[in-house]
Amino acid sequence: MGSDGRCRFSDCRWFAFHVSLLLIIGEQALAELRYSVPEEMKEGTAVGNVAKDLGLDRTSLTERRIRVVSGSKDAFFEVNPDNGALQVRRKIDREELCQGSGACVIELKVLVENPLEIHYVVVEITDVNDHSPIFSEKEQQFEIFEQASPGTRFELHAARDPDAGINSIRAYTVTSNDHFEIEISQNDEEKIPFLVLRKSLDREQKNKHVLFVTAVDGGKPPRSGTLNVSVVVLDINDNKPIFSRDTYQIEIYENVPVGTTVTKVNATDPDEGTNGEIEYSLSKTLVRKVYDIFELDRITGQIKLKGELDFEESEIHKLDVQASDKGTPQLTSRCRVIVKIKDVNDNPPEIEITSLSNTVSEDSKPGTIISLISVTDRDSSVNGKIISSITEDVPFELKPSYKENTYSVVTKGFLDREEVSHYEIIIKATDCGEPSLSTFKTLNIQISDVNDNRPKFSQNPLQFYLVENNVAGASIFSVSATDNDVNENAAISYHIARGNDVTTFLNVNSDNGHITALKSFDFEVLKTFQFQVVATDSGTPSLSSNVTVNVFILDQNDNAPVILYPVSSNGSAEGVEEIPRNVNAGHLVTKVRAYDADIGYNGWLLFSLQEVTDHSLFGLDRYTGQIRTLRSFTETDEAEHKLLILVKDNGNVSLSATATVIVKLVEPKEAFAASDVKSATKVDEEDNVTFYLMITLGSVSVLFIISIIVLIAMQCSKSTDYTSKYLQETNYDGTLCHSIQYRSGDKRYMLVGPRMSIGSTIVPGSHANTLVLPDRRRGSGEGGSTLSV
Repeated sequence: MGSDGRCRFSDCRWFAFHVSLLLIIGEQALAELRYSVPEEMKEGTAVGNVAKDLGLDRTSLTERRIRVVSGSKDAFFEVNPDNGALQVRRKIDREELCQGSGACVIELKVLVENPLEIHYVVVEITDVNDHSPIFSEKEQQFEIFEQASPGTRFELHAARDPDAGINSIRAYTVTSNDHFEIEISQNDEEKIPFLVLRKSLDREQKNKHVLFVTAVDGGKPPRSGTLNVSVVVLDINDNKPIFSRDTYQIEIYENVPVGTTVTKVNATDPDEGTNGEIEYSLSKTLVRKVYDIFELDRITGQIKLKGELDFEESEIHKLDVQASDKGTPQLTSRCRVIVKIKDVNDNPPEIEITSLSNTVSEDSKPGTIISLISVTDRDSSVNGKIISSITEDVPFELKPSYKENTYSVVTKGFLDREEVSHYEIIIKATDCGEPSLSTFKTLNIQISDVNDNRPKFSQNPLQFYLVENNVAGASIFSVSATDNDVNENAAISYHIARGNDVTTFLNVNSDNGHITALKSFDFEVLKTFQFQVVATDSGTPSLSSNVTVNVFILDQNDNAPVILYPVSSNGSAEGVEEIPRNVNAGHLVTKVRAYDADIGYNGWLLFSLQEVTDHSLFGLDRYTGQIRTLRSFTETDEAEHKLLILVKDNGNVSLSATATVIVKLVEPKEAFAASDVKSATKVDEEDNVTFYLMITLGSVSVLFIISIIVLIAMQCSKSTDYTSKYLQETNYDGTLCHSIQYRSGDKRYMLVGPRMSIGSTIVPGSHANTLVLPDRRRGSGEGGSTLSV
């Protein structure tokens, strides 16, 4: 406070001073300021400008939430956030706050945030003369024998003034008289007034004297209190009790039980009779708490504990004991009993959380401050020495401050919310007493998430099998990724990677990864394709990952067999064969050739005779389509036979085609002549068949080569477990078909044509186009694998 502020106070008696920044340690701006302010100041009175003395920017005080933090609900001071001034919050009564004449100080903690700082402010409360001296009793009576010698002293009730320093009691005066005067005896910090007989008394002249004793303090203006003293003049009792010691000093532990004898005082009186009988009593001027703790036996002088002792409330008790005889007049003497309390470790440490950040980001650097704590112990000496630590193995530690028993809780390592999202920091404070006492405080810390994890697919690449002729616009499969982060950092959206040409016929749902086909696929046109899907989270910045998707189109029986031979000139499946009548049984008449664009069972063709004029003459091979004679011809056999042949595939719903072959029996010479003519015709027909076969086989070969190239590329980019090998098998008997083997992981599959390899087996319930092949790469004890489509 400035000089103008001091002048406003009466007689310019109060002043303020401060000691600015003492010490700065570490990352926190820590300092201790000192001010003084008189008691009884009005609310709002400025003590000093904390912001100015600490060098803080006044414009940022509100944003930095400057405030006084205190464990007490009734705080006496507060900081004005507008100008940084430390102000009186409510009136302070120094005598109520700090009893005694010593310095009265209040320690404050001033906290500012962003960055977090704590400053210590000590405010000394100076005394003002706001109390008058008060005697414990308004009247005091003495009975004095007339033979009392001049100089005899009579102890008066001492006045008490709660004020300190110059404002305490300075003098005692007595009204003007001929017989008595006042003397002051200094005892420790107290002034004891005595009424001194200056001139001998004469009972016959005056048997009672009425005096007024006034106690005056040193204030300006001074205050005073008055005691009415009555002196009754009696006959002589000339010996007073004498204590064995003027002062008794005792040390006792604070935890001794109630009823324990503290000490025993002893006084003697050489008088006889009632003049030598002594009674003990406690002085009536003692602090009230003394009467609650101690009791004195009037006869024996034993002092016992009446209540419990507490070193933390008071370290010393002073008892004034009076010994009075029963003479007339009664004589009294005094002694002082000083009881010093020895501390025991009966108070556990106390942990105060000054500031706490309940949430810490997982990307916080080591050394980040999350809390400020202070530890106190009401015990003294070694019982008040405290050792603080964090009990659990957590990535946090206590960092001591320059001020004893003040710590910062800081991170000592890197945090990972995905591993541990919540910490309970248990702080233990243990004193050094015997036995030691401990206190625990738990800080609950939540780790907040940052976007540090990419979306992750469970498998890469992914393989999907799709049956051809799917419904356009329907979902065909889905991809899914997971993200170890939470909230928006784990919200995943999907899209097809740029540069993939599948976007013309595929669409991915960005929310759930469902992939929809925009068109229907045809196995005979497209057998496999590949693309990449990107999964992106919603964090800032966002993270993403790709997955490769391999799609294999599976065949359906959607193509009917096509008769390649016989084909007549008008395109109908009908042919005429002439054979000599003298051929033997087993003679090859002709072979029906057919082709099915499907593969596997869907393309496996079977031949059967639907109509024949004579079942005993001709036989049809079920698998090759060869027509052979069953026996030799006789003269009774007809010369022309019609065979209706059905060709059908092995799909679930089989498709078929028919061919008609007319067999004519001719004589050997005619047959030989006809064969020359027919051979020329047949050459043309064979040329046409060969042309169609070349076109068909060429198309199949091109598709096969493309498939092999794609699969080799996939094999180069994948491990052995995911490699697919496609091998084309030829038909043994000339009937066109498709037969593809491939491997995926440890499974080997085969899509078969009309003729199966030796050792292959049809799998029941596999929709008639799945085979199991024994895997020759495995041991002999392992079985084959299946593929259901």
